[in-house]
Amino acid sequence: MSATTQDGAATTQDGAAPGITSSESFRTSVKRSAEATPFRFRDLLALDDFERHARRHLPPMIFQYVAGGVETGAAMRAASGAYEHYRFRPRMMVDTAARNQSVTLFGSTYRAPFGVPPLGGAAFVAYRGDLVLAEAAARMGVPMILSASALISLEDVIARNPDAWFQAYLAGDQLRIDRLVDRVQGAGYRTLVVTADTPVLGNREHNIRSGFSMPIRVTPKVAVQSALHPRWLLGVVARTYLRHGAPHFENTEAERGPPMMSRALRNTTARDRLSWRHLEAIRRRWDGNLLVKGLLTVEDAVRARECGADGIILSSHGGRQLDYAPAPLDVLAELGTEKRAMKVIVDSGIRRGTDVLKALALGADFVLVGRPLMFAAAIGGVPGVLHAMTILKDEIHRDMALLGVNRLDELTPDFVRRA
Repeated sequence: MSATTQDGAATTQDGAAPGITSSESFRTSVKRSAEATPFRFRDLLALDDFERHARRHLPPMIFQYVAGGVETGAAMRAASGAYEHYRFRPRMMVDTAARNQSVTLFGSTYRAPFGVPPLGGAAFVAYRGDLVLAEAAARMGVPMILSASALISLEDVIARNPDAWFQAYLAGDQLRIDRLVDRVQGAGYRTLVVTADTPVLGNREHNIRSGFSMPIRVTPKVAVQSALHPRWLLGVVARTYLRHGAPHFENTEAERGPPMMSRALRNTTARDRLSWRHLEAIRRRWDGNLLVKGLLTVEDAVRARECGADGIILSSHGGRQLDYAPAPLDVLAELGTEKRAMKVIVDSGIRRGTDVLKALALGADFVLVGRPLMFAAAIGGVPGVLHAMTILKDEIHRDMALLGVNRLDELTPDFVRRA
């Protein structure tokens, strides 16, 4: 039975308007939702927020090690600034209720179009950082690439995440290459990433200014910075030494490398001799997926394909190698039809869901997000990284609706315009 209110609106017998649940039907609970944002992350609304929080949490030398770019910082600014040069051309009145951002890459299906790039030294920025990133990636259903500069062995990482990829810094010495490739393959990795843009290390002046060095020297500046950041000193450094001993460079060669604090240099010799003939030899030896990282020209992308690479990663190393290097996004736009069947991944400078969608519209198959996830690991461990990934995934889901697409493979260059 219904009645009528003073303004003429119909009501049900219990006084509720049609379509509104009656008061007796409401249920309340004090149980916290599994999807609720942890209180300590309440101020982390975008990926840039993680850097702001990490600046307070980490000693300046460690923060600058992650955040800094080479020389003038022009390459780092170009990588992120390139995304501002493109505007969207959204399609309206499209039913986007069935949005799905999953991606199939090298035979595996991932729940989002982004992953974790190689992040060297992660375990000295966050406690057991490589394992943190590996576990978060596994739980989110996205790939994680272990760096050759990791302080945790590649065997331990793949035990935590069987789908992890491995990235190698290689010398131009085929015997050394073969032995490392055999170790990686024997551990069960199915995807190998060869980094091409580090024949020598870039001129990272910010490390010298902040007090960071490799091996780390305990100077008065370093001692003061560490003492003023006890959460990092006790939670990362002391905890690592007490539970696991001195961290080593575990994966630069087939054998375990020297301790991080040792004056014995890790083996970085002869990297300037690495050439395309070594990649061809790796292709003959390696049975899995083979990618080349650090390419920044169409010519090199074509050469990698001709050498048998299954994919490439367009990257300026986060602006940490060659200053004034081109933005990877701009190189992607130039690649065009030369991409063919080869998979193309882009990193450097991605901070928003809109950045991801611009890269995919311009022809990328996948993207990698680095610094924000390193900072997330430092301030929040696995939950922190998952929170950062969720922010980005939610942005992509929302922006797909605003663009008018249900699947990422619907994106084409027609959806963007260079400003």
